[in-house]
Parts: sequence; structure tokens; C-alpha cells
Amino acid sequence: MFSKILIANRGEIAVRIIKTCRRMGIRTVQVYSEADAGSLAVEMADETVLIGPAPAAQSYLLQDRIVDAVRQTGAEAVHPGFGFLSENASFARRLEAEGITFIGPNPHAIEAMGDKITSKKFAAEAGVSTVPGHMGLIETTEEAVKIANQIGYPVMIKASAGGGGKGIRVAHGDDDMAEGFAAVKAEALNAFGDDRVFLEKFIIDPRHIEIQVLGDKHGNVVHLFERECSIQRRNQKVIEEAPSPLLDPETRAAMGAQAVALAKAVNYDSAGTVEFVAGQDKSFFFLEMNTRLQVEHPVTELITGVDLVEQMIRSAWGETLAFGQDDLAINGWAIESRIYAEDPYRGFLPSIGRLVRYEQPEEGEHEDGYVVRNDSGVREGDEISMFYDPMIAKLCAWGPTRDEALTGMARALEDTHLQGVGHNIPFLSAVMDQPRFRSGNISTSYIKDEFPDGFHGLRPDARQTQIMIAAAVAMNEIVAEQAGDPSDRTDWVVLIENGKGPGAPHGVDLSYDADEALLLAFTGGGHARLTEIDWRPGLAQFRAELDGEPFTAEVSRVADGYLIRHRAAKARVRVLTPHMAELYARLPEKIAADTSKLIASPMPGLVVSIPVTVGQEVKAGETVAIIEAMKMQNILKAERDGVVKAVSAAAGDPVAADDVLVEFV
Repeated sequence: MFSKILIANRGEIAVRIIKTCRRMGIRTVQVYSEADAGSLAVEMADETVLIGPAPAAQSYLLQDRIVDAVRQTGAEAVHPGFGFLSENASFARRLEAEGITFIGPNPHAIEAMGDKITSKKFAAEAGVSTVPGHMGLIETTEEAVKIANQIGYPVMIKASAGGGGKGIRVAHGDDDMAEGFAAVKAEALNAFGDDRVFLEKFIIDPRHIEIQVLGDKHGNVVHLFERECSIQRRNQKVIEEAPSPLLDPETRAAMGAQAVALAKAVNYDSAGTVEFVAGQDKSFFFLEMNTRLQVEHPVTELITGVDLVEQMIRSAWGETLAFGQDDLAINGWAIESRIYAEDPYRGFLPSIGRLVRYEQPEEGEHEDGYVVRNDSGVREGDEISMFYDPMIAKLCAWGPTRDEALTGMARALEDTHLQGVGHNIPFLSAVMDQPRFRSGNISTSYIKDEFPDGFHGLRPDARQTQIMIAAAVAMNEIVAEQAGDPSDRTDWVVLIENGKGPGAPHGVDLSYDADEALLLAFTGGGHARLTEIDWRPGLAQFRAELDGEPFTAEVSRVADGYLIRHRAAKARVRVLTPHMAELYARLPEKIAADTSKLIASPMPGLVVSIPVTVGQEVKAGETVAIIEAMKMQNILKAERDGVVKAVSAAAGDPVAADDVLVEFV
């Protein structure tokens, strides 16, 4: 077995690989850019090598730097993780020529399957069902529009070398195609160094289902069942689960057999994923093959007990698979939530900055029977950089059934606290609580269908209202006691304001039972018992049990109350005397400032272009600025007709969130 492996990646996947190498007794070398000098992966590795400045094109994508680091440290093999050089056949060949083992598939398999145009042609020749489209290279926008009309809208524009949801647009007409084609080519060239683009028919109301395959160098290939990856935003997977709630045993077996046959056709010899687009009627079409480890691999590991990173290492060493298809079975259900540094309340725009607080849920088995796993590459105090993917963690939960796994995930999200950057935990929590998602009736348009106007949080339901009241009253009592000034008042009025005014008043009478549990009697009817309270001033999470059910709420003190978030419901909560509540009801509502004449940068990033000039007439829907952040181009459009009064930035300028770019008369 290898004695030393170099990891040509960063972040959570580097940490993930290090953990398996430690368990196998293999030393690790971590390469890093200047931006990652203090990262968790660098801290955990046995050896480290600086390979360049922060931009990936000057560090993680430079083959010479990686090879030099291997030579410098005496590593015998390179694990590329995912992204960067993981699906680069020339890199695999370079390592082979240098006598260094590439922990991944052979270069022929990468070329045959890793390139999306070539893979579709190969799959069609092998008799695999594929989505209708144009697999040839397209050079001009005019040619793209012409081909799209031949295929029939809607059409998906995809970068041939793409991955991770980058370099993809859906066009519903000629204007979309003209704009999207140029944007995809630019994103592809920037992210992958390859601007080739192809088109394919966009399947209406599809599901995204993928099959995990695993092969060795002796011709053996198995599949480890499927993952449902339909919850996506901008073609980026957000929530994944295994198995899929759509598939029956017959469809699962058919998809698995097709994936294995395709892998065997190219002598596949590592972990890889065959992706399918599936109809709600269980029909399926080959989409592409990712010739690497997938981001969402933990859910497969949780339902099969197979460590995919270990199997990749053993395959690269030349070992024969220690199990066959009949040895594999699905055990329980697993779900993964990708926690991103992005602000769901501002259109999921990227958020950068320092993780001032990062409290993670306890990993392992919990009393309620669910299991938590958290793959993260950052710690409290780390910086989320604009140069890389904004993922903070992959939070996973396993349960004996889907319902139990979802319940475990919802609790794990409650137990995760982030401060310092925007994050999507409230949105993930909202999905977990939605009846449609829990029913399994999902598709890749789920987020757009369920949140057509964006995400603005959810109103607290009846139980969440009681949680907020109970938590606020309990904190109010604790603060008064610690200040040495308990009021001994038993009647309070609680106002819950969630952005829609002060809210209806909730009258509450307090008392304590013999076990010092807090008893709440609501004047509108009903009672609640709060026990196992775990909070003191300064803590960002309030933990307790309400009527025997545990919960965790995110809390912070403000001048006249508390900010409380439970899952997707967030509110300002005030605990007032009846007289003070009457006065609050008379306060006028604040009027928001008029910003309709301003186009501001919604996130920190770099200006790609501002295609408007002072005095120019602009129509609603026209592009006024393009901002690049975290390897994605974000197109800002005018929301109304107007005349440009001022342009405050130019191509190449760095901008912060809310910086004004264009002002209208």
C-alpha cells in the first residue's frame, strides 16, 4: 500500500481524504495556495507545500506545481478530489509519465467519459439512451441560435468541460440563447480553461438521479445504487439523498446495469458516477459521467457502509474489489444538505467574510436513532474566500427510514450555528419542513416552483410560535435573575415581529412546577411546559424541550428583546408588560428607503463589464452589469425603464456588497 499520498485539492474534500488516509496508516501531503495557508486541511496533513497565489489558475490548476510538490515530498500518488484537475486526462497522463500514481480512473476513461460531447457520442454508440441534442462544437452565437431552433426550446447550454453546476444555462428563446451562449463560454473558459459548448433538449419536470459505480484494474465493476439530486438551484445541487424516493427495485436495477455496462465499456477502474435525467414516469436518459469522486458521496457511504475514498486508493494500488454486486445492499436512508456561504434572503448571492462563530452538530448516533455526519473544511475564525467555491460543509443525516432521516437532518440543521457570513441554513430547514419535499414529489424545478419570488423565510407555525414565546420568556427570566433584579411578574405580553409589523400580542401567564419546569398558560388558550433549558447570556443557541420535544433556536439579544430563528422562521420577539405592549401597538411602521433608481452590487466580487453609458436609455430586462464572484458570473438587469445618470465602476474593479454600480435619473 502507498506510504504517502499528496492531495491536490483543498477545503472539505481534502479534510475528508486525510481522515481516510489516517485510518489506513498513510501519510499525507497537502498542497495549498496563499489563501489557504491557515486552513484545516493544512493543519491536519503530515506535510504541506505552498504552490502559489490564491487564484486557482495560479495554484491548484498548475500541473507543474503539483508534480514539483510530489517530487519534493516523495509522495507516491496524488488524489485530486473533485474539481480542479480531477477530470483532466492530460494531468493523469503527466503523472503516469512521471511514475506517479493517479488516484482516479485511467486517462482513456477520463477522455471517453469526462468530456460531455465525447461521452454522449460514446454512450449513443454503446446503445445507451441519451437526451436529444447537438453534440458537435458550436463556434458562434448565430449558429447556437439556429441549432436551438432545430432542437426546439427549452434548450440547455452546457460547457463541455463543466462540472459543479458551473457553465450551464437554460434558454427558452432566441434572446436567452444569444445571451446565455456567450455567458457559458466565458464561465467555461474562466473555470475550466476550455470554452467548448454544446446544446441538449431540456426535459420538462425532470429528476436528476445518478448511479455510483466503482471499478478496479482487473475488469470488475459494481454499482452502489443511486442518489437523488433533484433539489438544485442554478443547476447546482443543494440537497441530495440516497436512495431515491422515485425508483422501484426494477428501475434501480435497470439504471445500475446500464451504468455498469457503460463503465466496463471504457475499462473504468475507480469511483465514478453515471448521471441520468429521469422522468416522473421512471423513464431515464444518460446525461453524463463524472470521472471522479462526487461531492455527495457521503450519502452513498452512509447507506452502504463502503468508504469510497478508501476504495479509490485500493483500486489505484492495484487491489481487486473485495466485494461483488450481490454483497451490496441498501441500509436505511441518508440525506445531505450543502451548507453554503450565501444569503438566501438576497437571492442566494455569495457571501464572503470570516466565520465569527461556527458551532457544529454532534456527529455520531443520537438518542432519537438518527446519525449525523458533517464534512467540513473550515473552522470558527476561518475566512470564506471569493476565490473558491462557497461551500462551508456537507451536513448528512442517516435514519432507518426516509422520514427519520429527514427529521434527523432538520434537528442537525437546528444544531448548526454560523455567524459572520450569510448562509443558507434557514432555506435548507424550510425544505425539510415542506410537505411536498417530505412526500418525495420533487423535480429539478422544485426550488423555482416552491419559491418563485425568492426565499424570504417562513412565518412561524403554531409550534414555532410557542417555541419563540417560551424561549423569549425563559431568557427574560434568566437575564433578570442574573442581574439580581427579578420582577416576580407572572403576566407578560409577547410581541412576535417577523417583518410584517409588530404582530398580534400573545398574553402569557408564568408559573413553575415542583421540578422547576417553566409552565406557560396562553391567554388565547393552551399550555406549554419548558424543560431542560440550556442557555445563558452570550450563548447564540437556546436549547430546551417543549412538552418533551427537544429543539434548538438561534438567539441574540437586541435593545428591547431578542432575535430568534427556529429553522426557517425568524422574528424579533419582545417580552413586555401589558402597558408597554399597548404603547408598542401605537408606533408607526418604518418606511423603507427608495432604492429603485440604483443598481447595486448584490455581492462582493469583480466587475466583468458594465455595458451601459451615461445618458443611455435602458429598458427593463436589459443587462446593466456583470459581476463575477466565486467562479460564477452574475448578470444584473434593469428592473424598469430609465436613463443612466451615473456609472460608478468599470471592468476589473473589485466591489463590495451594496456598492452602487449604476444610477438612473
